Amino acid sequence: MGVIKKVKESFIFLREINERIKKIQQALGRIEHKQLVQIGDNNVRNNEFQVYSQWGEDGIIQYLISKIIIEHPIFIEFGVENYMESNTRFLLMNNNWAGLIFDGSEANINYIKKDPIYWRHNLKAEHAFIKSNNINGLIEKNGIKGDIGLLSIDIDGNDYWIWENISVINPRIVICEYNSIFGNEKNVTIPYDSNFYRANSHHSNLYYGASIKAFTSLAKLKGYSLIGSNSSGNNVFFVRNDCMQNLTPVMPREAYVESQFRESRNQDGDLTFLSYNQRLSEIAEMPLINLDDNKQYRVQELYEV
Repeated sequence: MGVIKKVKESFIFLREINERIKKIQQALGRIEHKQLVQIGDNNVRNNEFQVYSQWGEDGIIQYLISKIIIEHPIFIEFGVENYMESNTRFLLMNNNWAGLIFDGSEANINYIKKDPIYWRHNLKAEHAFIKSNNINGLIEKNGIKGDIGLLSIDIDGNDYWIWENISVINPRIVICEYNSIFGNEKNVTIPYDSNFYRANSHHSNLYYGASIKAFTSLAKLKGYSLIGSNSSGNNVFFVRNDCMQNLTPVMPREAYVESQFRESRNQDGDLTFLSYNQRLSEIAEMPLINLDDNKQYRVQELYEV
């Protein structure tokens, strides 16, 4: 019994330490945000900081919500995994927003529902594989519609097609993951495939998503302006035109960042660390939709590879 008691005490101690670390993380995020506000730099990228986001999205989001009016502080995020690292967790915990999150793994959703944040905050987590024909129903089913604060799309695949088909909400801020290897001049996306899974689409793990220009063109059709991107070259930020306030829109070539992370893999699943110029060659035979003429081409037909 003495051993069991010690194990329980150790578990409680570790849980308390973990909670303290979380509070310190949030406090540091608030301090960084206040410092950036004092500096007053209006370049989106220069407002980055990381608390729970994978890169610097936490800081950019705090910058944007300080610049525009948010009448309904609600977010929706796709592709959150276990939600320990996400674009909206700091919004939930620091700003007390309400949110709806989705992931294709039931295990991830179960993990989230056991996290104390699930009862401490107004968060809904749903297991679903996002498709163009089910996304609106999934959102409506959870009682969300119309004007909301933020939408974050990161599903490593049909991102362009999903945003194109969303009609039941009208978020003021939209974050999309773009594929940097498609450059900033081509208006391209992968073809829609309802069963697309990045790891299975091509062994390299490089074939997914759409270009920054494709997202910007879609944003324009939906009434949004490009505000900037993160410094890692994978997430791009849009603001609804009627909410712009004093924000200045930018062109895709200005926001674009050539990604430096080297996540390519060989057929055995081992990292190959391909350089930027080698990545397109690796997926040369894969299909892309050129949205300028809505025709399908192979990568090597659109790029010099």
